[in-house]
Amino acid sequence: MFTPSRYTTRAVQVVGVTVTAALLATGCGRSEDSGPGKDAPAKVSSGKATGKLVMWSMGDPDQPPNKALKNLAKEFEQQNPDVQVQINAVPWDGAHEKLTTAIAGGNTPDLSLVGTTWMAEMAAMNGFQATPASFKASAFFPGQWGTTTYKDTAYGVPFTADTSVIYYRTDLTEKAGIKGAPADDWAGYLKDLKAIQATAGQQNPKMRNATGLLTGFNSWLFWLPLVWQQGGDIYDAETKKFTFDSPAVAKALEYYGGIFKDGMAPTDKTDLNQNFQDGLLGTLQQGASTGGNLHLNAPELDSKWQTMPLPQGTQAAGLAAGSDLAVFKEADNPDAAWKFVQFLTDPKNLASYAEATGELPAAVKSWSEGKLGQDPKMAAFETQLKVTKAPPSITTWQQVADAIDSELEKLSFGKTTAAQVQKALQSKATSIGTGR
Repeated sequence: MFTPSRYTTRAVQVVGVTVTAALLATGCGRSEDSGPGKDAPAKVSSGKATGKLVMWSMGDPDQPPNKALKNLAKEFEQQNPDVQVQINAVPWDGAHEKLTTAIAGGNTPDLSLVGTTWMAEMAAMNGFQATPASFKASAFFPGQWGTTTYKDTAYGVPFTADTSVIYYRTDLTEKAGIKGAPADDWAGYLKDLKAIQATAGQQNPKMRNATGLLTGFNSWLFWLPLVWQQGGDIYDAETKKFTFDSPAVAKALEYYGGIFKDGMAPTDKTDLNQNFQDGLLGTLQQGASTGGNLHLNAPELDSKWQTMPLPQGTQAAGLAAGSDLAVFKEADNPDAAWKFVQFLTDPKNLASYAEATGELPAAVKSWSEGKLGQDPKMAAFETQLKVTKAPPSITTWQQVADAIDSELEKLSFGKTTAAQVQKALQSKATSIGTGR
């Protein structure tokens, strides 16, 4: 049984929020000798947590994530009788503005869940404490830990993870002569997509397209790993220059654009998840919530779909998304906050949270706790999380991502060429810059 529910980490929602003015905190009166990239790690005292602790969580208060957090908070209070944990729910659609406004005004809670692609922006605002040395990067999937870092300093701890894998309808792929999963390399996977497409309207009368790829808004989520899979990147952190003019980017654009050019993916902006459920698509690249929704809405299809890691280019790679836990610079009770973070990210507790919510745990050992690691449809996610990477840790990332989305949409509709997109992205990204 596929465990994630409809409340699985909202990677698309988290990363898609438009970045507001990120540098409002410049005049908050903090010393120029401290700040992003210069902070010493916070220290956590020995002994039990005490005092009042306020945490912001995201989403509706009645949804499983917030209910699960409150249950864990009660357990934390039982272990620490002199602490009181208050968890306030913040709607996702207003969370970014609420967080940046609170940081700018010095009016923050003690800690909060933070969308992974917001971390660099808010760390640049000098909003977070540096992560204590007691938290080890090796305890988490590398890409997830990477989402917490800004200028080589960690400013939070990974909590929930998300990444995309390939879903495939076994009832449709089998009619294309594919036994088991489609091929796990670019060339073989494209060959299999063409075989699946050849059955559209014939062996598979309802099916329209071999696969589904996002176009336009947030399409960068699905395209960027293609660059990494070719051993390249779009940004060089050492030189602080964009590298959209690299051969790896060219290959990633040709691969992405070719799928649309050959008619193997739709461009009509219909609901890809629903189309997959309805048998209109043979395969689909999506995150864990897709499987949760499939099981919830169409349990009769449980035996007709499976998952696999993304096909490899010269190497395996995927995108790290999800949410992190961050303690604010202006926290009233930072010691209790970090102790609560330690408690929440303990593998057993995080596994319990994952089972209750359907979200993917960012701690490696959580996958061997509970039932998560026993689900065959979840194996692809665990495999993928081992090779994920975080987007560039720059404060202008959302602007760059928006430019990628715009150019990819033109490419998918055949209004431009891969070479033209590559040139445009290098120019646009260089003009946007890297921010603070």
